[in-house]
Amino acid sequence: MASIFFLVFLLVFSESAVPTAGESLIKRNAKPCQRLMLHLHDIFQEGINNTFPNATSASVTEGVPGFGPFLFGKLYVFDNPVTGDENMNSPPAARARGFYLYDRKDTPNTLFLITLSFNSSEYKGTMTMLGNNEHGAETRDIPIVGGTGDFFMARGIATLETEVLDFVKSYFRVRMDIKLYECY
Repeated sequence: MASIFFLVFLLVFSESAVPTAGESLIKRNAKPCQRLMLHLHDIFQEGINNTFPNATSASVTEGVPGFGPFLFGKLYVFDNPVTGDENMNSPPAARARGFYLYDRKDTPNTLFLITLSFNSSEYKGTMTMLGNNEHGAETRDIPIVGGTGDFFMARGIATLETEVLDFVKSYFRVRMDIKLYECY
């Protein structure tokens, strides 16, 4: 009899702990628990004469022939400096490593996988982003899907905004407004 009572007790209270439609296991914070403003600097290999020995990104595949003008299938890898201000020569706050893949045939668009690697007196660890980067948009939100060290299991949003795009110097700079909503 006691075991039946205990079983009913568990069922009643465990059901109240399970979220229903529209609820989440994690309550949404109205404000981020941590915020970072960083600047990613990229010198791409394919400049006017392909003569950029200090390139921080390079293509490893070409776009698929016959799939339109938007480089569908082209893949770039990168290892870019990230600073706390707009100056590329400032002390690095992190390194951005990963790849981007042109993944649409009808418009310029890339799928980003970025891991920010921090190794400074302020932060240690990594933060990983994975998401869609729509080139025509003024700002793009890339989900933060995890991290290590100071960013252990971090989740949030990185809002990207292109600040500089200079084809002559083969350089672009992207501001990353990082808002973490799950901090441990």
